[in-house]
Amino acid sequence: MKEKSKILINFGDKVREVRIKNGLSQEQLAHLADVHRTYIGMIERAEKNITLINIEKIATALGVNINELIK
Repeated sequence: MKEKSKILINFGDKVREVRIKNGLSQEQLAHLADVHRTYIGMIERAEKNITLINIEKIATALGVNINELIK
C-alpha cells in the first residue's frame, strides 16, 4: 500500500481542525468552497493531492489564510 505523504496528512488534519472549530460539517464546507463533500473527506483523510486552486477555495471558505492550513 502506498504511504501517505506527511504534508497531505498535516494539511488534512488542519482542515478538519479548523472546520470543526468553525462549527462546519464536511457538507457545509464543501458547499462554501464549491467542491464535493466526498472531496473534503478525501482531503481530511490525506487521500487526495489537492491543487493550489482548491487550497485557496477551502482556506477562503474557512476564513483563514492559506499559510494557516499549511503550517
